Amino acid sequence: MVLINGKLTSTVDVTDRGLHYGDGLFETIEVIQQQPVFFAQHIARLKAGCLRLKLPFPDSALLSAEVAQLCANIQHGVLKIMLTRGSGGRGYRQPDVISVTRYLAIHPYPNYPEPYQQIGIKARFCTARLGINPLLAGIKHNNRLEQVLARAEWQEQYQEGLMLNIHEQVIEGTMSNIFAIKDQQLYTPDLNQSGIQGIMRQIILQQQPVKVATISPDFILQADELFITNSVIGVWPIIQLEQQNYAVGSVTQRVAQQLAAEKQRECAAC
Repeated sequence: MVLINGKLTSTVDVTDRGLHYGDGLFETIEVIQQQPVFFAQHIARLKAGCLRLKLPFPDSALLSAEVAQLCANIQHGVLKIMLTRGSGGRGYRQPDVISVTRYLAIHPYPNYPEPYQQIGIKARFCTARLGINPLLAGIKHNNRLEQVLARAEWQEQYQEGLMLNIHEQVIEGTMSNIFAIKDQQLYTPDLNQSGIQGIMRQIILQQQPVKVATISPDFILQADELFITNSVIGVWPIIQLEQQNYAVGSVTQRVAQQLAAEKQRECAAC
């Protein structure tokens, strides 16, 4: 089901700047028992992204009402909220009056195998590189061609690919943030120049002592434990990266348990 500016429709205006230029942002949110999980954090990131792109944020009450309408009767699914700068004719110049277009869609929860969370996944390094752009780093804007090209590099033998920037520094997965553990210390890449500041990453940084650092592929390969996160999958341990094997260690298990407990508290408070 899709709502566009509050109307049940799948018809998109062909002049929308989101279609022409990727001029917008989006959030992908897990829905449990009709409630979007960590909704406040997602909305905060969406607002921060709008501020960065100079995009007017929609009326909060209106947006919340549309979210509630879509999530009604959904026991487990995924909500996507996308905002674009709307229609504005040809050319990069923004319209003088910006009318934001709201796209909200509900999807079935992905049928990921349960062992991914408990036993772990296999990953690889991607060939595609992330560019350097502090202006857009961190926010979840609609321009995702780097991730699209990276994800096209493999089929089903891997569950995720790790992306480096043009300086050969590890930044993130194609759909996730990456964490490494060395000598019981948690590390995650600095995202000031590129990458997305995921909601699960934000929560972990609040819960745990984490070193945010410049991370090389060699450091990742020499880590004791690895795991990835996003708002839909939660925590997936990495048990193999290229030819290197890893254990699902105590730090990964602790982080996963604490995130699960935080999610349970969030859902109980709804």
